[in-house]
Amino acid sequence: MKFVAFERSKQGTGASRRLRNAGKVPGIVYGGEGEPQMIELDHNALWQAIKKEAFHSSVLDMDLGGKSSQVLLRDLQIHPFKQQVLHIDFQRVSAKQKIHMKVPLHYNGEEESPAVKLGKALVNHVVTELEVSCLPADLPEAINIDLSALEKGSTLTLKDVQLPKGVEAVLHGHSAEDMVLVSVVMPAAEQSAEDAAAADAAAPAAEGDKK
Repeated sequence: MKFVAFERSKQGTGASRRLRNAGKVPGIVYGGEGEPQMIELDHNALWQAIKKEAFHSSVLDMDLGGKSSQVLLRDLQIHPFKQQVLHIDFQRVSAKQKIHMKVPLHYNGEEESPAVKLGKALVNHVVTELEVSCLPADLPEAINIDLSALEKGSTLTLKDVQLPKGVEAVLHGHSAEDMVLVSVVMPAAEQSAEDAAAADAAAPAAEGDKK
């Protein structure tokens, strides 16, 4: 995904306020081999860009002064009640250096799974994004996970998922087997009916024991 930025010379609260009043967004690019660089972006173009998932989770091509470089979005400050971006931070990336990034998980196929189609169960998406480590070229915009084989009462853990080539999960001390991504639960009404049926079935047996 590509965007255009412009060099910014003036700093400070007053300069940033004037930029925002002129329909611009102040920002900074840091990291890599270069020095931190002050930039500005067109607000309307940026507002449309941040609505796209890829802008938040993929390597971006930044055109600055006619030169292109690869960056990641690292921080985004938005006004508490206005549709206005106040400031934005980007980090330069190197093609040979691994990056850490949170990638969205896209689940599909659950409506066709035995859990939903036959068991009338509810599928709970416990985790919606995953922190990964990989080279910039291997960073996926999203990780697609097929739920069509889910069974009633089952869970899906990270161990059950095949990650894209070159991509590793950042687990922060946890194990892939312990990280539950999806759980299958019964609706409250269905569960109550099952509990009632179980109680009714147990009642005659209990009466027989008393005799």
